[in-house]
Amino acid sequence: MSNDPRAPIRVLLVDDSAVIRRFVTETLELEPDIVIASTAANGQLALDKIEREHPDVVVLDVEMPVLDGLSTLKQLRPRWPDIPVVMYSTLTQRGATATLDALALGATDYVLKPSQLGDQDAARHNVLKELAPIIRSWGNVYRARRAGTRPAAAAPAAPVAASKPKTFQGGRPDVVLIGSSTGGPQALTEVIPNLPANLHVPVLVVQHMPPLFTKLLAERLAARSPLPVVEADAGMVVEPGHVYIARGGIHMVAGRNGTAIEIGTDDGPPENSCKPAVDVMFRSALGVWGAKTMGVILTGMGQDGLAGCKQIVTAGGPVIVQDERTSVVWGMPGAVARAGIAHEILPLADIAPAITRHLSRSLARASA
Repeated sequence: MSNDPRAPIRVLLVDDSAVIRRFVTETLELEPDIVIASTAANGQLALDKIEREHPDVVVLDVEMPVLDGLSTLKQLRPRWPDIPVVMYSTLTQRGATATLDALALGATDYVLKPSQLGDQDAARHNVLKELAPIIRSWGNVYRARRAGTRPAAAAPAAPVAASKPKTFQGGRPDVVLIGSSTGGPQALTEVIPNLPANLHVPVLVVQHMPPLFTKLLAERLAARSPLPVVEADAGMVVEPGHVYIARGGIHMVAGRNGTAIEIGTDDGPPENSCKPAVDVMFRSALGVWGAKTMGVILTGMGQDGLAGCKQIVTAGGPVIVQDERTSVVWGMPGAVARAGIAHEILPLADIAPAITRHLSRSLARASA
């Protein structure tokens, strides 16, 4: 831990594989602003080293002897509630399940490990292009929070305070669109299960996650929600009162097929470095529902969804965003709030009631 913002971000790397520890350490030596302060082969050693080394970020494996990643988190969070913990897991059913469990236990973010170290170029690309940026982002956030400032890279051009929410005077929305990223799985677990069973509109969700993760996320939400929740497949008919989660690795779109509205997919390039992207889904939904589109932006890094929200407001639909205090990172919702296009800026616990209340008020106004 260093109070000098110019000092390299100190990382504790926790993985039972000596090969992984050595490879990641040697690769991150190419990054001048990141240093592996120490490594540990299991969670118990990691807890001891956090106490001694005071790292800025902990990169934590899921499956380890002595004390695995989930058990480590259970002991780590009460002692160090603010330190960023990035899960470093494999793209397998077991790895994805454990990673979602870890996020629910307080892990900050996750990165997928290289599928194999045999392809050195691909593995090095994974560390430099996937892991290093996450370490850098959360390391800067952690240091800034300790210092009571904002990370320089995240400092907004506009004033930090969000613009005064707009007053919505439009009609009844026929669809709810939700976009989320970092912290999104936990936020969605708060929002989706608290929507009423008699919700009269469909809900389309883009959560930035890879394939397999989105399927498991949909299953977890379905188990907790009064509404049917599914991972979206191309050709699915969009039905009121159903929740559709975009599949990882491909954009989700909506379109008309005769009198029906169907889910489609778009394998085009990433937008805002994301695939699926919130803006792609919002844009396509506007082509179907127009002014009767409601946008909701939850916690997430970056500004995916900003362009889509601008288009929703221009078309005449309402936009709700999560507030800064309850967001894991106020990137996506903050961008919309600072642009002055949000109609409501709310704590996470108030998002589902606001959606329900908004639809009820709209219905009452429409029938008056």
